[in-house]
Amino acid sequence: MGLEYVRISPGFEKYMPKDYVDLVQYGQFGKEIDVQQLGQFKELVEEHPMCAGCFMAYFIRVFYAALPKPEDTIVIGTAGCARLSLSQAAVPFIYGNYGDTNAVASGLKRALSIRFPDKEKDVVVIAGDGGLIDIGFGMTMHSWFRREKFTTIMVDNEVYGNTGGQESGMSPKGVQLKMAPKGKQFDKINAVELAKTAGCVYVAKLSPTNPKRIAKTVRRAILAARHFGPTFIHAYTSCNIEYSIPTEKVLEDARKREKQDFGFYEWMTEEVKEFFEEIERKPEEVKA
Repeated sequence: MGLEYVRISPGFEKYMPKDYVDLVQYGQFGKEIDVQQLGQFKELVEEHPMCAGCFMAYFIRVFYAALPKPEDTIVIGTAGCARLSLSQAAVPFIYGNYGDTNAVASGLKRALSIRFPDKEKDVVVIAGDGGLIDIGFGMTMHSWFRREKFTTIMVDNEVYGNTGGQESGMSPKGVQLKMAPKGKQFDKINAVELAKTAGCVYVAKLSPTNPKRIAKTVRRAILAARHFGPTFIHAYTSCNIEYSIPTEKVLEDARKREKQDFGFYEWMTEEVKEFFEEIERKPEEVKA
């Protein structure tokens, strides 16, 4: 990984697949991309087998467009819907066993820091509510307790969508699902407060209705993780199949949940706040 591995050796352009040549010439590697330019550059993930109307797929598309340095990023996922898209992207992807993504990420981040002491290598875990807060709860929490410097993003579809519709710890109380016909008996786990208590230095919660805000949140989480410690994003990404949301109503549902219980929330430590105040100042202010 790294920009030198992405570039095509001179004279070999005509032998490389057209898609790859386009990716190098018109893609994100080594460039600053504004998420509002989506559709105007060669994206890191363009094809995937996720369901039509899946909002998780949309979130992942924006996530890749927001990466500050995709050529120096490794993504880790596990069983579940997200990996169907993550594994198709032009960014290195590691498939962790179910529940151990944050343990894998811990070892990987430490190894990269030793192998590349003078370079920033970003590690990002993207997994569902089952992989991170149910079955992967222990591994997730202990990576935060240890202050591991990588980002964890939970794409929360509030169900085990791949295995028939069982309830998860993140399913809302009372919801009836195919494999939970009596309705869930317990409250949705408060993952945001857990992350803050466990030591994350940057925590955000959102419903993906605003691509620019998603991109800013992803970028902040990755940059804060580089310098200070674990970061966490809790993103609502509905399962339109298990929750029977018509494709044309998916965005409407996201907006409804944003008003109901997924309003944008962002929290960071004081040192992280000072860091962003410094690097996000307007260029003319920095020069002054």
